[in-house]
Amino acid sequence: MSTQNPNETGDLLRSHRFLPAALLLFLGSGCAALIYEIVWLQLLQLVIGLTSVSLGVLLGAYMGGMCLGSYLLPRLVSRRHHPLLVYAVLEFGIGVIGIAILFGMPWVAQIYTMVGGSGFGGILVRCVVAGICLVPPTLLMGATLPAISRWVEATPQGVSWLGFFYGGNIAGAVFGCLLAGFYLLRVHDMAFATYVAAGINATVTLIALGLASMTPFNGPPPEVASGDGTNQKTAEATGTTKNGLSPIYLGIALSGLAALGAEVVWTRLLALMLGATVYTFSIILAVFLVGLGLGSSIGSVVARMTARPRLALGMCQLLLAGAVAWSACIITQSLPNWPINPQLAGTDPWPLFQLDLAGCLWAILPAPILWGASFPLALAAAATKGKDPGRLVGGIYAANTVGAIFGALLFSLVLIPDFGTQNAQRVLILLSVVSGIVILAPMIWRKPADAGEAPLGLAGIVTLFCVAAAAIFLAVNVETIPWGVVAYGRFVATYNGQLAPGIVKEEDVPKNTGTATTYCEYVGEGLNGTVAVTMRTDGVRSFHSAGKVQASNDPRDMRLQRLLGHISALAFPEPKKVLVVACGAGVTAGSFIPHPSVNRIVICDIEPLVPRDVTPRFARENYSVVDNKKVEIVRDDGRHFIRTTREKFDVITSDPIDPWVKGCAALNTVEYYQMCKEHLNPGGVMSLWIPFYESNQETIKSVLATFFKVFPNGVVWSNDENGTGYDAVLFGQVEPTVIDVDKLQARLDRPEYADVRASLDDVGFHSAVDLLATYAARAADLGEWMKDAQINTDRNLRLQYLAGMALNNYEETKILNDITRTYQFPRDLFIGNSERSRLLEDRLKIRKTTPD
Repeated sequence: MSTQNPNETGDLLRSHRFLPAALLLFLGSGCAALIYEIVWLQLLQLVIGLTSVSLGVLLGAYMGGMCLGSYLLPRLVSRRHHPLLVYAVLEFGIGVIGIAILFGMPWVAQIYTMVGGSGFGGILVRCVVAGICLVPPTLLMGATLPAISRWVEATPQGVSWLGFFYGGNIAGAVFGCLLAGFYLLRVHDMAFATYVAAGINATVTLIALGLASMTPFNGPPPEVASGDGTNQKTAEATGTTKNGLSPIYLGIALSGLAALGAEVVWTRLLALMLGATVYTFSIILAVFLVGLGLGSSIGSVVARMTARPRLALGMCQLLLAGAVAWSACIITQSLPNWPINPQLAGTDPWPLFQLDLAGCLWAILPAPILWGASFPLALAAAATKGKDPGRLVGGIYAANTVGAIFGALLFSLVLIPDFGTQNAQRVLILLSVVSGIVILAPMIWRKPADAGEAPLGLAGIVTLFCVAAAAIFLAVNVETIPWGVVAYGRFVATYNGQLAPGIVKEEDVPKNTGTATTYCEYVGEGLNGTVAVTMRTDGVRSFHSAGKVQASNDPRDMRLQRLLGHISALAFPEPKKVLVVACGAGVTAGSFIPHPSVNRIVICDIEPLVPRDVTPRFARENYSVVDNKKVEIVRDDGRHFIRTTREKFDVITSDPIDPWVKGCAALNTVEYYQMCKEHLNPGGVMSLWIPFYESNQETIKSVLATFFKVFPNGVVWSNDENGTGYDAVLFGQVEPTVIDVDKLQARLDRPEYADVRASLDDVGFHSAVDLLATYAARAADLGEWMKDAQINTDRNLRLQYLAGMALNNYEETKILNDITRTYQFPRDLFIGNSERSRLLEDRLKIRKTTPD
């Protein structure tokens, strides 16, 4: 018989009229939590690295803290405490710790710089840092739902309210995701976003305290408050907990594993198709959360109405097999064929955001709805009258979160890089069926006491068998992502008529056929990204990442890649040690091979597939750089390597992918440039690539002003064609740069520089004058033009938000014209009294801009 206190029951019933108000608490709590999650992950990735391993460590710590909080609170906090008072304390603590993390992050960064590194030891240090920073606040976050759950009864009808609370929490998370991605971080910075989140925590705390004062709470008797209620003992005595509930916990854990695994897979694929901007990631996450919130609300309604919540939960899992197959089909077969040319939208990004939202809803919404419905149904299936609601919720939530942790790590670190997204989605389909069978298994054995519900019967067993067979059929027929999506991303529809099917070998690609057909030589899904190598019938080979060409042997690209390497090496008297951040096709790194004084080249790339499988395909253009004895390959992101290395270099070049790609702004902040500067030897050179295309003035001003803030003597070298803009090289030294034109030519004329001359000749630089004639401007000339520039820092990562909005702009020529508008020959930069110096001055007169 139940030992529930009659006074407690009366309080619960009287407080039901306040339950809708409590829903507002979860809206605010979810909003603040998502803002914190975005801010904390960005701040900590800047410290411990941008690789998938680092992100896996952070997600593990984040979700692990939430799991612990949900599990520990009902075991450490007595049921006699008013649930709303406990909730208020938790929210207040989250806000305090959130602000503490913001102010403590510089200290964390300093300590990590001293002790961090690579290898297994480095991963352990990352785990410690992530745990110290993320476990305390997320432990409190995870405890909020079990805390408030003690305000309702542990019956299917009572816990259905928890589904609404969970849905409200997710609805707040959706708002927080969009608020942070589209406003707080785009307009302000991470400090401002933290203060907003902390303000929401404070507001929720005050509301919770107010509700607590209006709803007296008489806790259960001491024996029930300690978690030893009669019903719990009875359940254990009959074996219901062991045989009936264990499958529910295992099933909801498998459901969480599949949900997070799907989020990882689909985010990877959709980011390729939509453009990997911060806004794309916000839209994908928001759609996923919308589905969870809708599903949770629907599941709560079903839990209140049905007498067989276990059956409903099992059916949700079985239906997920079809929902996952739907998403796999839409992502691989439907979205790539939408007849959309992004350029037709003009420079306004909002129409494309609406299209992206529609595509995400069409592709992935069904599955999150079912995963969201699973949580309240699991609560209802596991609920028994008299059981501590906190323990019930804490157990289900912890099991789901444990599964989510394994899902995020398994899919991002193992399944995708080792087996590909096609097989990963097959695993998702089978996982859903296994979860459903596990949940429904006790109903097959015809033991109602164990199952908690009537057995399925022969018809139900046959249905399960048919569903399993259908799932296998669906899994086998999952298609791989078309290589055109990997290569051309959001523009794949405009290239479809020019793309040859399948993957071919180099010798099978026709040459000089007069057609525009493009063949794919290689596609790889790696640890941190998906890459491809293509060959056109005109002989142009390209390296693709983030859904676009990142490097190629096209003459214009070759000119830029060699310019980046040679101008940096020749500006230093006799460079010996070089660091190249981002390998790509390896042409920039290979440009240092011919320089006779260079004896060490460190190439740092975040994606292991690139130096292993991509760069060797450009061996002729990069002088087989990855096989050269001078070269060391480091598989790490450049920022993390520079933070943790003790080595200094004569030259550092940085050639990451486009600044609109999420995460790349971290390689263009004041703090990153300062770290590079500190790792330069006296007279050392820092240089980097900057695209003028797919950009606007505001974005380029931010890049230049940020770089010149650290290198005030910086120079811009332009890779244009007859004044038509394209991209450029930023160049900086600590000391003012002085180039003696005659000495530079004399250096190139030396016998040991014959290979350097040949390398320059290949791309149209036949003399020192040709090379130096790429000069466009320097920092001192651009002060007025850059006066309203937004500086990109670790605290705002402003560049990725500016660049993400400018993705569809093609103002490269106007940008170049504005940069060169104030041109005057820099006599303190280029020195010399020979005819060669005067020739350079004449050549540079063409930099004067013609009227727009």
